[in-house]
Amino acid sequence: MEIAVGLDRGLGLSWDQYRELGRYAARLGYQSVWTNAGVDRDVMHICAQWSVASADVVPGGIGTGVSVIPVGYWSVPALASCAATVGEISGGRFVLGVGSGLLHLPAFRHSLGLNNSLRPVATMREWLVTLRALLAGDTVNHDGQAITLRGFTLGSKPPKVPVVLGALGPNMLTVAGEASDGAALNWCTPEQVAASREIVANGAQAAGREPGEVAMIEYIRVCVDDDEDAARRAYIKALMGYALAWPGMDKTLGYRGHFGRMGFDEALTELEERREGGAAEEELIDAFPVELAKLVGYFGPATGAAAAVRHLAEGLDTAIVRVVAARPGLESITAVMEACQPSKLSS
Repeated sequence: MEIAVGLDRGLGLSWDQYRELGRYAARLGYQSVWTNAGVDRDVMHICAQWSVASADVVPGGIGTGVSVIPVGYWSVPALASCAATVGEISGGRFVLGVGSGLLHLPAFRHSLGLNNSLRPVATMREWLVTLRALLAGDTVNHDGQAITLRGFTLGSKPPKVPVVLGALGPNMLTVAGEASDGAALNWCTPEQVAASREIVANGAQAAGREPGEVAMIEYIRVCVDDDEDAARRAYIKALMGYALAWPGMDKTLGYRGHFGRMGFDEALTELEERREGGAAEEELIDAFPVELAKLVGYFGPATGAAAAVRHLAEGLDTAIVRVVAARPGLESITAVMEACQPSKLSS
C-alpha cells in the first residue's frame, strides 16, 4: 500500500510553506502528496512545485496527485494539457483525479452554462474516455452529449498520467471500474471500502478489464492534538461540511447519500432539523455523535493516529492521510504528518 499525505487548500499555506511541506513529506517517507481543487490557487501549479522542491530530498521528487478536480470548470483539452505538463515536470509521478462535483445540482449546471440535461455518471464516462485517450497521445474524435472533440491531439505523448475518478455511489463506482485508472474514495468505513472495491471490480470485468488495473485510493482525515476536544471540534467541523445536506437538496445524492448508505441518516436528519431551527455551528458540532465521527477518520492524541489509519486503510492501494489542523499554523499540520508517517503505519 502506498502511504500519502493530503494537504487541503483550506490550510492557508503560502507558496514557501507548500514547498517546505512537500520536502518534509519526502523526508518523512511519504510516497506522494495530494491536494484537492477549487476555484482559487491552481492545483496543477501546487503539484508541480511539490515535485520540483522535493527533488532536493528524493531523486526526481515526490509523487503528487489531485483528488479531485470538479470537471465543470474545465474543458477536456485544457485539463489534459495541464495534466500532461505536470506529468512531464514530475517525470511521470503525477495522478490526475476528476469528479462530477456539483453536476447533480441543476442550479450549478445553469451557473456554468452547461447542458441542463447532462447527468453526472454519463458526463464522467465521457470525460474519462477522452482525457485518458489524449494523455495516451491519441488523436481523439468524440461526439457525445457532454463533450465534442474532432481530430484533437496534444501533439506529444507525455509520461503516463493515471486518471482517477472521484466516486461514492454504485453507478459512479461502476464507471470507475469501466473507464478509469482508479477510484478516489472519501470518508469511508473499511466496510464501505470493501463494498466499493467489489463494485469497481464488477465494472472492470464487465468492460473486459482486470480489476487490478483500477487502484482504490482514499483520503483518511486525521486531526491530532493533546487537547482531544480541540481535535474533535476541528475534525467534526470538516466532516459536517460534507455530511449535512444543503436545504432543498435530494438527500440520496452526493455525500449526503454516501453517509446515508453507511448508516448516518438518522443522526444527520436530526442535525439538519436543528440547523433549520436556527442552531449555530458550534451547537451542531457538539451534537454530532462521536461514535459515528470515528467510523470514517481519527481525532485525538497523536499516539492513537497510526493505529486508526491502519484500520481505516484496509483494502486500499493508496491511503492518503488528509491533514485536518486542530489549530492555525504549521505545528498542527506537521503533528499529523509525523503521527502518521509511513514508518509508524507499518510497525
